[in-house]
Amino acid sequence: MIKIVQSGIKFCLPIFILFISGLLGKAYAVLPIQEIALSNGSKAYLVQATTIPMIDIEISIDAGSRYDPKEKSGLAGLTAALLTRGIQWQGGILNEAQQADVIADLGASISASASGERTIVRARSLSKPDILNSVLDLLSATITSPVFDSQIIAREKQRISSAITEGDTKPEVVLQKRFRKELFRNYPLAESPSLQSITSISADDLKRFHRDFYRQDRLIINIVGDLDVKMAKQIAEKLLTQLPKQGPVIPTLPPFVRSPILPETDRLIRIPFQTQQTHIALGMTAIARSSPDYFPLLVGNYILGGGGFFSRLVGEVRDKRGYAYSVFSYFQPGRDTGSFEAGLQTRNDQANQALVVLQETIARFIKEGPSDSELIAAKANLVNGFPLRLDSNRKLLDNLSAITWNQLPLNTLDVWTQQVAAVKKEDIRAAFQRHLEMGRMISILVGGAQ
Repeated sequence: MIKIVQSGIKFCLPIFILFISGLLGKAYAVLPIQEIALSNGSKAYLVQATTIPMIDIEISIDAGSRYDPKEKSGLAGLTAALLTRGIQWQGGILNEAQQADVIADLGASISASASGERTIVRARSLSKPDILNSVLDLLSATITSPVFDSQIIAREKQRISSAITEGDTKPEVVLQKRFRKELFRNYPLAESPSLQSITSISADDLKRFHRDFYRQDRLIINIVGDLDVKMAKQIAEKLLTQLPKQGPVIPTLPPFVRSPILPETDRLIRIPFQTQQTHIALGMTAIARSSPDYFPLLVGNYILGGGGFFSRLVGEVRDKRGYAYSVFSYFQPGRDTGSFEAGLQTRNDQANQALVVLQETIARFIKEGPSDSELIAAKANLVNGFPLRLDSNRKLLDNLSAITWNQLPLNTLDVWTQQVAAVKKEDIRAAFQRHLEMGRMISILVGGAQ
């Protein structure tokens, strides 16, 4: 009889299967996502959460760093950073400190950041009408009327340049930069901001990027909180009003292509670095979030390297051999791009052995897939941990954002646990074999390994 040992408790497999089957059959109530048609023909999305008198708003803009000109990498990120560094306001100007003070006095928050695919601007406010209306005015000015003050631009460029210089002294930063370069190759996400690219960004570049990309036809509005559909529509319409409806044609991005098959010598890259630990990353391009193989890969990766101390990689690399304290793997799917990465840190003198074990464990999992006991435990952990993904307004907004940005069905959260529960061993094995291949994976070592 097979036994599963986890957290010091032994389960006989037939009894455990019955127990877990009952858990997997549970239905978790999820707040519905409501779609709201707007006057410009676009849509906003609402999740009503009336437990606390708060409203969280996200403006998701198709203005990520993948649109940075190659010689001006960092443009999208710097544009986003400057949204909260001074705005035109009620016929005058609020400087950076004044803008922050007004927001703080309202007990609210407004933030902006750019990732590879998009820029996200978020606001949080009490639902009390007089406070909310003031926050909305500030949020509208933040996305439509940043000042782009020359002194602030110079300061922020210096700050980013200092961060780049400091990052280049850290092996984990050097590793990720090179990993992105090798992974994305000719796709714009291969580029990382450099001292030269940041220096080359001018105020005109920032104003042009803002003018071209921050517009109605490139954004999605997501709202979570203590309000109804009517109020949500009013909020969305107010935020859209001051933005242009359309703009110039944006150059088409190059196609996102699968990592090529390479000779073994070309798949291994060593970067000498003065450190006692070698940092290792291994991976390749992978799926977008809308892929039908998302759930088999999610469950499979939980078993392979995403399930913490009970993952296959931890068992082989840490528990059996003591090569690393932590080892991981994950898929990072976006709307148009995706990647798979596994990694660890280990002593320089055992980096080669650790890499071999990492590669062999992943290769074996691709070939064989999980065991029965691994699959049962993974699905139970994912299903029973699902409520923790929705236990705050901010997490609800994160999920709503992922659904609307990745153009997923609006009932995605309603069927999430059923999708996990339905995954079979053969689904995982087939999905891993479709999307991962050792001959396509690059391995990068940063450290003193020879």
